[in-house]
Amino acid sequence: MKALLSKTPGGPETLTLEELPSPELGKRDVLIDVKAASVNFPDVLIIQDLYQFRPPRPFTPGGEFAGVVKAVGPEVTQYKPGDRVFGNSTHGGFAEEAVLHEARVLPIPNAMSFEDAACLLMTYATSHHALKDRGHLQAGETLLVLGAAGGVGIAAVELGKAMGATVIAAASSEEKVDFARAAGADHGIVYPRELADRAAQKEFSNQIKQAGGGGVDVVYDGVGGDYAEPAIRAMNWDGRFLVVGFPAGIPRIPLNLTLLKGTQIVGVFWGAFTARSPQAHAANVRELFELYAAKKIRPRISQRFPLEKAAEAIQVLENRTARGKVVVTME
Repeated sequence: MKALLSKTPGGPETLTLEELPSPELGKRDVLIDVKAASVNFPDVLIIQDLYQFRPPRPFTPGGEFAGVVKAVGPEVTQYKPGDRVFGNSTHGGFAEEAVLHEARVLPIPNAMSFEDAACLLMTYATSHHALKDRGHLQAGETLLVLGAAGGVGIAAVELGKAMGATVIAAASSEEKVDFARAAGADHGIVYPRELADRAAQKEFSNQIKQAGGGGVDVVYDGVGGDYAEPAIRAMNWDGRFLVVGFPAGIPRIPLNLTLLKGTQIVGVFWGAFTARSPQAHAANVRELFELYAAKKIRPRISQRFPLEKAAEAIQVLENRTARGKVVVTME
């Protein structure tokens, strides 16, 4: 089988496509003939040794994928060859074949494509967990999504609307804001690529307040950096600030703001949540299936790359030019 390999730490240019033997199966493992794999920001980090987990090299990046069961271990009871399935791991997806433990595998609903299935977990499940379990977003509240055109951001826009919130989409270009509006955002803000000084941060905070009619109740921050503090300054009393990701850097927050506004800063670590609360995670996935069937959410795939160009797909996310989801296809 062909697989993309990371042999040394570095950017996408360090990755090589090579021919490898099929992966070995453990007793409860499932071998998947991969049809589609989506690209997520952890793929950018893991190849540079900047992610929380560092698999031994050489390894294949790609943490989210879908396909057809090719073989199963002797103790697997839930799946059989020919089943349409999807799942996620820290790595392994940018290959023609991949192995997952049975517990990490989910059946694909009949009406869902391989590409949509490959885009569902790490973005929609992250954003659903963030808004429902961590942010307790309520109908009638106002939600600000930073980085609204990216994978988790656009999922948060769709899910926020499905939950009855007024959604403000903030992104770095008019094109990205328009993309979020097309997904249901009520208002849009274009922020500069850098908030160079206090004046720029204050202006951004004022834009948020204006769009939110005085303030916002929940902030979904998938950006970090200098954008976090202005967003907190624009929050209503008892607001919830959701810490999701840091492509713009890890912010430094004056904690007196949380006191003055009665605001909570809440971490969102979806991967740990799935391991610690598997039943709650399973219930959330069922809700996502229901929302998909009702056409309230739909992965917005903007670019597709063949496996031979999977490194270029990762580069799109590293450059922060992605809109929605970027997918690697095997066929």
